[in-house]
Amino acid sequence: MSDNNTADKQTADKIIGLGGAAMADGVEAAVIEVLRSGWPGPGPLADRFEGAFADYCGGVHPVAVNSCTAALHLAVRLLDLEPGAEVITTPVTFVGANEVILYEGLTPVFADIEPDTGNICVQAIERCVTARTGALMVMHYSGYPCDLDAVYALAARYDLPVIEDCAHAAGASYKSRRIGSHAGLQAFSFQATKNLSAIDGGLLFTRSAEEAERARCLRWMGIDSSTYTRTRHPASSNVYSVRELGYRYAMSDLNAAIALAQLPHLDEGNAIRASIAARYSDAFSSTPAVRTLARANDRASSHHLYAILCERRDELAAALRARGIVTGTHYPGNHRYPIFNSADVPEADRFSAQVLTLPMHPGLGESEVNRVIDAVIDLA
Repeated sequence: MSDNNTADKQTADKIIGLGGAAMADGVEAAVIEVLRSGWPGPGPLADRFEGAFADYCGGVHPVAVNSCTAALHLAVRLLDLEPGAEVITTPVTFVGANEVILYEGLTPVFADIEPDTGNICVQAIERCVTARTGALMVMHYSGYPCDLDAVYALAARYDLPVIEDCAHAAGASYKSRRIGSHAGLQAFSFQATKNLSAIDGGLLFTRSAEEAERARCLRWMGIDSSTYTRTRHPASSNVYSVRELGYRYAMSDLNAAIALAQLPHLDEGNAIRASIAARYSDAFSSTPAVRTLARANDRASSHHLYAILCERRDELAAALRARGIVTGTHYPGNHRYPIFNSADVPEADRFSAQVLTLPMHPGLGESEVNRVIDAVIDLA
């Protein structure tokens, strides 16, 4: 076999991963600086990141935490709903988003989704509203924003708070406004494969300075002052109080340093994702066995995931895997898990049975994108 043929075979045999943790050039230096500072735990860099991400999104009252699950839990906790109150939510999401409702002794009520976007359906939300409804939780599936005008209008009509699960949506926008700049509680993820990767981490935009102060207390075991402030500032008292039951949810400066180094590159990475998504959508537009998701002109996705719908989903996934292409099934309907109540959500059932997510991250090369496209068209 010639050298060229060997190289071609090695390229063809290379596994194409579903996602990837792309790290900017400045990340390594930022991490080393934190490690040498003697303070890698929660401290000033986490505070700095809160401000930087708020400036980027146009959000207010930010609170950095160690995961999006933590951010969502704090959002639910801040509402102080009565035990047993209902939170209307989507079944098509990562299970952690709905587990936080159970953490607070509340009842998730699953509303059906839009079959062509994967996002929660506003009309289905309204059908679920009862006297026990305490809040709405919406998720921007794959980074494509929900119809926020309709969501917030419905919430206002019934006087309900809104929690936006923005785990996929860093950098996305709705009617020229960044996700994170609206009126509700918004939770973001900086987990390893997210568009803004800090290896792990999260952030919650709250609705007032008072909510933010309470969330900061809750994220550190309910303690009313930070360890950094008490130990690094001589004038500070080492005496503290514990205001209420809290959690170990604070973001470390190590993760914050990574996030700060990554943030200036978020738009560039999202643009690459958008280009890949456009190539996929164009290629699959004439593939009858594959359906792409609908996209409106008044919003811009962050393209965290690229999803297609295929009736032979499992067969296609296995065939792609045999060609070295990793896919996902985001997400099984949460209402099927025994920890939740079942629900009559036929569109979510159909979506979860057919959805296949394809490789999507800024590290994908042109040849890899071509391999995915050719394989899907060939095998579907």
